[in-house]
Amino acid sequence: MAKETTAKAMPMKKSGTVTLTDDATGKSWQFPVERGSVGPAVFDIRKLYNETGLFTYDPGYMSTASCESKITYIDGEEGILLYRGYPIEELAEKSTFPEVAYLLLNGELPKRGEFDDFNRMITRHTMIHEQLVQLFRGFRRDAHPMAVMVGVVGAMSAFYPSDNSSHDPTERLSHIHRLLAKVPTIAAMAYKYSVGQPFMYPRNDLSYAENFLHMVFAVPAEDYVVNPVLARALDDIFILHADHEQNASTSTVRLAGSSGANPFACIAAGIACLWGPAHGGANEAVVNMLREIGDKKRIPDFIRRAKDKDDPFRLMGFGHRVYKNFDPRAQVLRKRAHEVLDELGMHDEPLLQLAQELERIALEDEYFVERKLYPNVDFYSGIILRAMGFPTSMFTALFAVARTAGWVAQWHEMAGDPVQKIGRPRQLYTGAARRNYTGPDERS
Repeated sequence: MAKETTAKAMPMKKSGTVTLTDDATGKSWQFPVERGSVGPAVFDIRKLYNETGLFTYDPGYMSTASCESKITYIDGEEGILLYRGYPIEELAEKSTFPEVAYLLLNGELPKRGEFDDFNRMITRHTMIHEQLVQLFRGFRRDAHPMAVMVGVVGAMSAFYPSDNSSHDPTERLSHIHRLLAKVPTIAAMAYKYSVGQPFMYPRNDLSYAENFLHMVFAVPAEDYVVNPVLARALDDIFILHADHEQNASTSTVRLAGSSGANPFACIAAGIACLWGPAHGGANEAVVNMLREIGDKKRIPDFIRRAKDKDDPFRLMGFGHRVYKNFDPRAQVLRKRAHEVLDELGMHDEPLLQLAQELERIALEDEYFVERKLYPNVDFYSGIILRAMGFPTSMFTALFAVARTAGWVAQWHEMAGDPVQKIGRPRQLYTGAARRNYTGPDERS
């Protein structure tokens, strides 16, 4: 089922060399330049230390390619995001999240029979072991859903142990199917536990997004009918957040996986990294910022503060570290956000009115337009999830549900990479040089 298709991909090709010269000694070394199918070329420094005795210094790995990948491509200058070559806008408009998960994993969109088999496999794995259900009761009721998810997903390692399963493609697929199926169930249970409601078990007759909405918002005492507008918006949120190249959490999953760790432990590590407010918590920060503003009358003051370079305040949900033009995902969610607000009749809700006024200013104000500080995907996803009734503490948990598709695809690719090695970054040491131990009475 998971067949790495490379017919439309191009392997790296040598396209010249880069010469490095040490001015102090006059020595020079040449390193090959490699070019992929699209995007910037790289020069291969794998032999840098052996040949020169030098390391590179690159905090945050902003100029370092840690791996070769065929999954996702981003052009931040042009506002382009491609999954296996397909523009994100087309996938959001025409595809579904399970189909996109298949694409990320396998390299090609599935034929009907292939998709039916894949979807059936995911559906039949959505239940979690009853002993895992008991694990939830060990958490405080006010525990953050992400803390619960880190613990429960990590605990799945005890229920599905593996002995270097990353070397066995069939075993890898079994773990991947379980993760894609069970992480939404775990996220929904984390929410139910926090509000003191009974768990709602998965329903095999519902789509992926519909099933998640049912597990979160249904109660045993009455029937719950999934609103198709909300299900469509949530499916798009899942698609748009499914993968984003070698971001912090994906790199964490790959780094953990490079040691041969159990895949459930690797995904738990990714969830822990995603939890950070600089990563997956950004849409939660948008709603918190709106609460801080509080009233439309206060917006001009906060806009003034955002323009003041000496004021540390920043408008959350505007601009993007990677996208220097516009976030292509935001354009899709802007449409969905207004559809959801229309469907629910919530345009008059004060917090959402604040968001709409900020959106108007950002799209019209010369300061924001010149600097291309447009609303990003976190801004619109925060509005949608808030309107749907999700508490802000669940925003990052939903991000984790979506990003699991990218994590498992990246983990699968890494595990099958013949040149993959255990991750071991170097450092620039600036501590004390060697010194000798002295006794307590001799220390000055």
